[in-house]
Amino acid sequence: MHVPFVDLQAQYRSLKKKLDNAISEVIESAAFIKGPHVEVFEKSFADLHSVSHCIGVANGTDALYISLKMLGIGPGDEVITTALSWISTSESISQTGAKPVFVDIEPDFFSLDCRKAVEKITPRTRAVIPVHLYGHPADLGELKRICDHHGLLMIEDCAQAHLARFRNQLVGTFGNAATFSFYPGKNLGAYGDGGAIITDEPELAQKMRMYANHGSLVKHRHEMEGLNSRLDGLQAAILNVKLPYLEEWNRKRAALAQRYHGLLKDVPEVELPKTRENCTHIFHVYCIRVPKRDELRNYLAKNGVETSVHYPTALPFLHAYSGLNHTPQEFPVAFHCQQRILSLPMYAELTLVQQEYIAGKIREFFQQHS
Repeated sequence: MHVPFVDLQAQYRSLKKKLDNAISEVIESAAFIKGPHVEVFEKSFADLHSVSHCIGVANGTDALYISLKMLGIGPGDEVITTALSWISTSESISQTGAKPVFVDIEPDFFSLDCRKAVEKITPRTRAVIPVHLYGHPADLGELKRICDHHGLLMIEDCAQAHLARFRNQLVGTFGNAATFSFYPGKNLGAYGDGGAIITDEPELAQKMRMYANHGSLVKHRHEMEGLNSRLDGLQAAILNVKLPYLEEWNRKRAALAQRYHGLLKDVPEVELPKTRENCTHIFHVYCIRVPKRDELRNYLAKNGVETSVHYPTALPFLHAYSGLNHTPQEFPVAFHCQQRILSLPMYAELTLVQQEYIAGKIREFFQQHS
């Protein structure tokens, strides 16, 4: 049996007629840059989060950078963020001229450890970027309290957490701004790069929209130097088709996660992902922790099961940050996780037969290596 890590074709087949029609409409109307499809998506995504503003941009990385830049983050500033994430989170901080300050993660939830974050606050600290990694919310209640107490900005990195909830409130609605990625493999994915920023601050939203469009809201009137970072019409049209299905797909992922739990709970070597009380995990990634991770991954690959590792090197230990001279002792949880985490196939169309096969091969591997 072959089980792909993500099956984008299965999702396409389920919506083929609607997606083909949307793509054709964009081509026939030549609404490639800005235009009605982008406007509809921005309004729909903002309404879904009960916020006033959504700014479609070229990708999730730009969304982070634009948010930081328009919130005034720059040289001499420090921004606290998690030690375990994709490099977009931290490189966006560096690109403003600020310094990323890494914090170890919680042992159970892969999220920034709030207690350790407090220890990293200095007079230079301006903001915190929590990452809702794998689709699980960070401890937004405590982070909001910390930011309010210390006068810090909060930018939520929701690239993997579309419609996840913390205490029944959607992630992305706790800070000054929140950023999203619509990379094809996301729970809400385009057919290319795409991203968005949401905020309830009107002046900030206007600055972000201007900065993402060459510093202009009206053609040829440039109020500042900016970027060329716009969500294109084709991707917006595709996202408009998919958005109404997002909650259903998230529910299916949650059910699949529960099925994985049941299939793997009796394998003592496997540490299953946990969900914080009063939180909704959308399982963009189903991440287990196991010994002999690389050997297991090779065994699964030989048996037709694709897996991934999110992420094999925690941010402080990447060569890009070697100048910060971080050590494993500073980030013991993240360092330990990077050697044990393994992401199993997860997408709404995954079948019971496929999951049983994956679990069977995992059990088989550990029986052979007991």
